[in-house]
Amino acid sequence: MTEVLALIDYGAGNLHSVANALRAAGAENVTVTDDADVVRAADRIVLPGVGSYRACAQGLRALPHMIEAMTERVHVGGAPFLGICVGMQLLATRGLEHGETEGLDWIAGEVRLIERTDRAIKVPHMGWNIVSPGLHDPSAGLIELGEAYFLHSYHFAVEDGRAIAAMTDHGGGLVAAVAKDNVVGVQFHPEKSQAYGLSLLSRFLEWKP
Repeated sequence: MTEVLALIDYGAGNLHSVANALRAAGAENVTVTDDADVVRAADRIVLPGVGSYRACAQGLRALPHMIEAMTERVHVGGAPFLGICVGMQLLATRGLEHGETEGLDWIAGEVRLIERTDRAIKVPHMGWNIVSPGLHDPSAGLIELGEAYFLHSYHFAVEDGRAIAAMTDHGGGLVAAVAKDNVVGVQFHPEKSQAYGLSLLSRFLEWKP
């Protein structure tokens, strides 16, 4: 039986590009949805995100019962979950963009503005950069060494280093990926990262945490 992958539509993601990338990576049944019941029954879940932390959090909370459905399916049902860009940042306890906004608190930490350590550092962090998995990778090899496309002004400051799956460098270390149990999040955009991104999505589709 073909797996159902729920790609959550809350008005804050480049859904068309992500859906196409998932299909190119091998997903046979990508369901773009804002229906909590669809998410509650899905085999895998992807949460994209483009824009401000606050707007994305508000958009997600505006969908009736969606957060409850995500939490139930992921934390009780064990469905593999992938957060992309702001979808990854929403895993944090809180975000500090445009004031403090409550996150999902699935991985403890907060989302802060990237600090410019010198004038040569550009914010937003935009373009291709190396993704370097740590010696301790809680994603069990899902994140590999390679170059991915980033576009963000805020970064996930993770409280527990054991949840960091990979780092990148932009005037200092920034978290590129997080993971905990069956939850993984990437700050970069797999759908814009060509072969590296498609390879990651393909591994996610086969991931059995």
